[in-house]
Amino acid sequence: MTPIRIRRFHAHDALEHIHAPQELLAALYANRGLSTPEDAAPGLAALAPMTALRGLGQAVVLLAQRIEAGDHILVVGDYDADGATGSAVAVRGLRALGAARVSFLVPSRFDNGYGLSPAVVEAAHALDADLIITVDNGISSVSAVQRARELGIPVLVTDHHLPGSQLPDAAAIVNPNQAGCEFPSKHLAGVGVMFYLLAALRGHLRETGWLGTERPEPNLADLLDLVALGTVADVVTLDRNNRILVEQGLRRIRAGRCCAGLSALLQVGGRDPARVTTSDLGFVVAPRLNAAGRLEEMSLGVECLLTDDPARALEVAQVLDGLNRRRREIEANMKDQAELLLETLSLDGASLPPALCLYGEDWHQGVSGIVASRMRERYHRPVIAFADAGDGQLRGSARSVEGLHMRDAIDRVERHHPGLIERFGGHAMAAGLTLRADRLDAFRDAFVEAVRAQLGDIPAQPEVCSDGALPAALMTLETAELLRMAGPWGRGFPEPRFDGIFEILTARLVGEHHLKLRVAPTGGAPIEAIGFGLGEHLPMARGQMRLAYRLDVNDYRGVRSAQLMLDHLQAPESNTTEPGLD
Repeated sequence: MTPIRIRRFHAHDALEHIHAPQELLAALYANRGLSTPEDAAPGLAALAPMTALRGLGQAVVLLAQRIEAGDHILVVGDYDADGATGSAVAVRGLRALGAARVSFLVPSRFDNGYGLSPAVVEAAHALDADLIITVDNGISSVSAVQRARELGIPVLVTDHHLPGSQLPDAAAIVNPNQAGCEFPSKHLAGVGVMFYLLAALRGHLRETGWLGTERPEPNLADLLDLVALGTVADVVTLDRNNRILVEQGLRRIRAGRCCAGLSALLQVGGRDPARVTTSDLGFVVAPRLNAAGRLEEMSLGVECLLTDDPARALEVAQVLDGLNRRRREIEANMKDQAELLLETLSLDGASLPPALCLYGEDWHQGVSGIVASRMRERYHRPVIAFADAGDGQLRGSARSVEGLHMRDAIDRVERHHPGLIERFGGHAMAAGLTLRADRLDAFRDAFVEAVRAQLGDIPAQPEVCSDGALPAALMTLETAELLRMAGPWGRGFPEPRFDGIFEILTARLVGEHHLKLRVAPTGGAPIEAIGFGLGEHLPMARGQMRLAYRLDVNDYRGVRSAQLMLDHLQAPESNTTEPGLD
């Protein structure tokens, strides 16, 4: 295993003289580049202007014409949580704006693959679609858009993925990452792009008189619960714009103003909507929603988010919960096989290649991305996990590490070895690709070389970033509650993490793989700690240890207390805390 080092934001312990939770929060925000806590999420009025989105005006006119004509608008989404929430936002929003005929279609992961394809266009034609709107896909669907043109169906592409060398010949394209787009937030999720489109459309329909006394103007902010969910689930960078969207969505969920489906998913996940956090959205709701697209069809997930019937929403949420339990079983088996594969190759952490390509004959396509994530976390290498897609093809799910742009790495393979890859797409941290099974070995070699070109032979040492040593007097329920409800935390705006020396009082395994500790900070009272997936460190959990952790709330049978959520532990003398993070 590659050793992990703890790295702090500052050379000195910037937290040692802080005595109040609010002071602590201000210091944590300052570590993330904010001068005041109010800067964390300043409100909807501070969102980046929609006028900066290239193609938005053209898209709005096209949509308005189709709505006023009563045409059939078909939303084609993706089979992940971003695509599902984006599809639900599109359908809900268009109906609220007066569209009489709106339906959705989510391509099957297993039958159609990712995004708008010629086969999906044929299905849209069979459904008598007058306009196709893509959500969270479409920017690489050159042949599919061409087929739609041949059939007389205009396509409006809304996407956030990086474009390839050729754009589809669509009626309009809205994507903050397309060339020439001056929109300042390049990290919008697919659902965020759709929300912006609906907001611009509402303004246009207001000006034309479509919205008025007979057709009241809807409050599109009611869709922000789903925008928050999709944004968090897609693990996009929480820049200022995305933090506003997520924070406003969390406000509505906590106030009991979320849709029935999201409320039901929180219920089956055992979470209180009034205390919901980005962590709950990302690790409780999103996996249950994603389970539909991973194991069956994401249309079930979209249905959950569209129904206004609480009983039906709970019924579907329970089905999704069952699918997620089955997904976890499949994932555990695949992960064990991946570990065995690496052991069989007689590799250790020091001699691993700079990138890993893994393949299992009976691996599940829908779960390979999660396995790639787990292997990346364990070995700190970019990983592609391949599964059999039938017809002699393999479908790979790629996950990257900081410092490697995954899509660029795969694109380098395509440029240097034309024809080796059938198709691919994605962004910096995740991507997907398809190739013929007999080309796996050649691709593995080419991919390793592409990663080596970006990272060198040995990837950078993995780090756990820390805000510093939390004073023992602040390890309280009050502080934990404040940090939990602050933020919103996520990629690019990380949840506060601390490190320090603790005395290990007791240590045991819970649930086979999790490390349960009772620890005492220097000069402080004992506190409970839990390290999920850290059970292998039980033998070393004794005496004094340096812990890297997050302060959270443990709610057990209605009793709430502060606890440490362990991310890493090491011997005190092996501490490698270093300053210098930006």
